[in-house]
Amino acid sequence: MSGPMRRLTDGIDADPVLVEIVEGYLASVEQEVETAIGRTSRSPMIRDAHDYRAGIHDRLLRKLTGRSYSALVHPVVRDYPLETMRPGDVYFHNDVYLSEGGIGHLPDLCVTAPVFHDDGAGDGPRVVAFVQAFGHHDDIGGTVPGSMPSRATSVFEEGLMVPPIKLWDRGVPNEAALKIMTRNSRMPDSLAADLDAECAACLMGARRMAELFGRYGRAGVEACFDAILEQTTRTFQREVLSKIPAGTYVWEDYAEHDGVDEPKLHVQRITLTKVDGEASDDATGATGASDATGATGVSAATGTEAGPRLIIDFTGTGPQARGPINHAGDYADGVFLKKWLAPILRNLADSPERMAELDVNEGVVPLIEMRFPPKGTLLTPEFPAPTNARTFVILRMLGVLAGAVAKAVDGRMPADQETIRYTGVYGADADGRPYLMREVLGGGSGGRYYADGEDTIHVVPDSRNLPTEFSESRFPFVVEQLGLAIDSGGPGRYRGGLGYEKHIRMLRDASFMSIADRSILSCWGVRGGRAGRPFQVTIDPGGAGEREVDALADDEPVRAGEVIRIRTTGGGGWGDPLDRPFGDVLRDIRWHKVSFEGARADYGVVVGGTVDDPTVDEPASDELRAQMRHARADDAPFFDRGPGYPRLSGGRTSAPVDRH
Repeated sequence: MSGPMRRLTDGIDADPVLVEIVEGYLASVEQEVETAIGRTSRSPMIRDAHDYRAGIHDRLLRKLTGRSYSALVHPVVRDYPLETMRPGDVYFHNDVYLSEGGIGHLPDLCVTAPVFHDDGAGDGPRVVAFVQAFGHHDDIGGTVPGSMPSRATSVFEEGLMVPPIKLWDRGVPNEAALKIMTRNSRMPDSLAADLDAECAACLMGARRMAELFGRYGRAGVEACFDAILEQTTRTFQREVLSKIPAGTYVWEDYAEHDGVDEPKLHVQRITLTKVDGEASDDATGATGASDATGATGVSAATGTEAGPRLIIDFTGTGPQARGPINHAGDYADGVFLKKWLAPILRNLADSPERMAELDVNEGVVPLIEMRFPPKGTLLTPEFPAPTNARTFVILRMLGVLAGAVAKAVDGRMPADQETIRYTGVYGADADGRPYLMREVLGGGSGGRYYADGEDTIHVVPDSRNLPTEFSESRFPFVVEQLGLAIDSGGPGRYRGGLGYEKHIRMLRDASFMSIADRSILSCWGVRGGRAGRPFQVTIDPGGAGEREVDALADDEPVRAGEVIRIRTTGGGGWGDPLDRPFGDVLRDIRWHKVSFEGARADYGVVVGGTVDDPTVDEPASDELRAQMRHARADDAPFFDRGPGYPRLSGGRTSAPVDRH
């Protein structure tokens, strides 16, 4: 909740050496839990694509680890008070609307194991922490394989909803609940194996955490927890928030399609206010906040302790969509969204190396106040609005915050990126057995004020595309090409990262599915940089049946022998592409990142020779660049949204908020 962070200990100073030990121990346990899940799970999405996360939380429900985001413990404690928990218990939930904002869509299944310690006071073991894991699973029911129907108009179409339940009771699995869940899945064996892997890994992590308390004592360890989080708060105040001038900055961006209505601009807006010094008392409370005893109600934000803080106001965000692009974020004072958005702020650190060192744990929560619009928007949907494609909102919010901060710091933030979308095929193999292949292909990240964007990255740390050898041995298709999509990165002084280009030739008739955004709108460029290339799927390219597939598709037929060509998004460019050095353009040509045509059209560089030995005609390039500069409008906006924006904006090439 907003306001000074609650502490586990009072009047106890943490041993600085022990703080270092505990901080390293937490990171080690988190990694051990994730490694155990990866080695013992069964579904391709968990085992091979690594679309899962672990987290460690204290008994005040604060996330202690900061390597990546995780779900929340709040809904478990809301329904099962700490005093009712016993060693060996494991809790499960995936209900979007009963997860306090920690779960975005039903395929994200979450397991939580409490950690116990007996301090010898005579009242037996008590809960001192939690180990939690959640990941994206293959199928949890619903109207289409994969439980992500692009045309859903209700959450009831998306799969089985499970509120927090006790899945293991004192070490004994709840067989009835497991039977119900696996019966509702098209991939029951994979689901059962994945759940078993995640429960076992969390219980193992709980044992490791209990060993930490046993070794150093509860008071000493909890003092370290307080110190770790308070250090994060101070570090972000000093090294990150101090870089944002006090004031108010407004920006907005858009999802393009909800799967049901015709494409249009689904507005997502942030009004960012930077406050220095003492915080004011007035704020907008949010329903659903839970404390460590399970109490739930309306909480009013009361400001943070002295020092800089941010107010993020989502007023102006568009109405909830009929289709599944909504995200239920207005719970528990938006604590999940605070930790989800805060990594963007790390780009303000003094160097990339320092940025990588900054963890985002519960210590960022007191520094950010969330103000949500009333119920009924993309970010405050009303049950039972569908949410399976909610990535269109929460990923876009990362970019909206980056854009608002960019206006405050003269563009010293990365350009836009869209690094997650779901594509796949399903059908029956040669033996008549049903299969589902789905993967999360990444895209290019945005150019930065000091470097090009990265190619083919994924927003989930350590995630990856499915290995070709694995895919071809298990599914009836051949991967004929997997590489970088040439010219996909947004032109700039620093180019946007490139997306994938993947060609899949089907060996049997099948159905193609896609849950993707940025097929009309592009990843925006900033400070003179231009937008990247959008997402595109073509079936049978160059053949008699060539056709474009909508980015939101559940069951596009693909015949045996046809090729599916997938091109993912390129990141936006940063800075004027006509300022990019000739040598950088030549290197991009040699590395097959920019074509000869792209060099001329995007960078004003006239290149001859071969790909392996390109040469620049410098006089011709200087003349071409001068012509291109002369032809430009004098009042170009600070952000470039690309050629798709006018299609949905009524012909406008930029939004009013795009001016610096």
